[in-house]
Amino acid sequence: MRSKDKISYFYDGDVGSVYFGPNHPMKPHRLCMTHHLVLAYGLHNKMEVYRPHKAYPVELAQFHSADYVEFLNRITPDTQNLFPNEMARYNLGEDCPVFDNLFEFCQIYAGGTIDAARRLNNQLCDIAINWAGGLHHAKKCAASGFCYINDLVLGILELLKYHARVLYIDIDVHHGDGVEEAFYFTDRVMTVSFHKYGDKFFPGTGDMKDTGERDGRFYSINVPLKDGIDDGSFNRLFKTIISKVVETYLPGAIVLQCGADSLAGDRLGCFNLSIDGHAECVRFVKKFNLPLLVTGGGGYTKENVARCWALETGVLLDTELPNEIPDNDYIKYFAPDYSLKLPGGHIENMNSKSYIGTIKMQVMENLRCLQHAPGVQMQEVPPDFYIPDFDEDEQNPDERVDQHTQDKHIQRDDEYYDGDHDNDDA
Repeated sequence: MRSKDKISYFYDGDVGSVYFGPNHPMKPHRLCMTHHLVLAYGLHNKMEVYRPHKAYPVELAQFHSADYVEFLNRITPDTQNLFPNEMARYNLGEDCPVFDNLFEFCQIYAGGTIDAARRLNNQLCDIAINWAGGLHHAKKCAASGFCYINDLVLGILELLKYHARVLYIDIDVHHGDGVEEAFYFTDRVMTVSFHKYGDKFFPGTGDMKDTGERDGRFYSINVPLKDGIDDGSFNRLFKTIISKVVETYLPGAIVLQCGADSLAGDRLGCFNLSIDGHAECVRFVKKFNLPLLVTGGGGYTKENVARCWALETGVLLDTELPNEIPDNDYIKYFAPDYSLKLPGGHIENMNSKSYIGTIKMQVMENLRCLQHAPGVQMQEVPPDFYIPDFDEDEQNPDERVDQHTQDKHIQRDDEYYDGDHDNDDA
């Protein structure tokens, strides 16, 4: 057991100020609310807080097509009407609107996940947190489900430079389709998604029989659930499957997407999880003591999202938080009881014991196949179909910057400091 986990936390206040538009369920303002709870509980004193770098277009193009990245970079609300074909091709519009500072928003949340992966790779921390990340629906050449750039895929590609195997776990109420699709043909990444499936629920993928193809056969695990699953059923299933996955796959690092739309009472969700039930998944994954990258994701009842991610920051820091929310800039959102914890919901649980048993049995069977699957011997290099070839020796040594120097250039988030560097008035 490590004596004390070293935790890096990434946040940029600009990410919470973008606006998807009236009536759109995605409210990035929830990130400001989360951060202020983290500050109010004094959690920032127990971890290193960084402002992420804004990911460069070339970094985003490690996964996404260059033409899509370039279009995101130049499209604005004023010019979108001039490009109807491209808007349709890249699935921009209703669910994924073009808004002011869209590309900068993508650069910040993706930069946070990339920086988190790099710090883990360089053993500068044990756990890295980017609540702004976790946008798991974005595809190589298109936006989807409120997601434009898939920061999770970019973070995993970064981890693959140092680890033969990376495990991706997703507890958002929606299927982690963009991440699964990106790694569907490789055994270098195992994806495990727990999600609502059926009744035409978005995105419509994530059937239990979708298990990966070619080298990736049996390396995609889907746990399709019905409405109303509660803490007990969810946690039992989660712990059984994840412990077997870790024992069988032996990942070098874990990426955990903590979408909070699986909480009871979410505007777009249909599960009954309490905040404690959701956080139990985080607590369980932490116990494996593997390099861990934690992101946000969905979550559309914003005061509950902030509650959840603040409590989970505490879990990652082994810090029990008082249930009474301390005074902060957003205290009015937590009325009338100002409590941190949220109980489970009361939607009828449509997941019968026999249904849960069937899922468990099928997943375990797939994992048994995995032990005999070809390709379990992992090659130690990143898959070249995503990572461009370059020879470090041929780079101009004057332009080459070692990771340690880069890390020193990552700014501390000084939003809560007094003095010359305080940027509250910026």
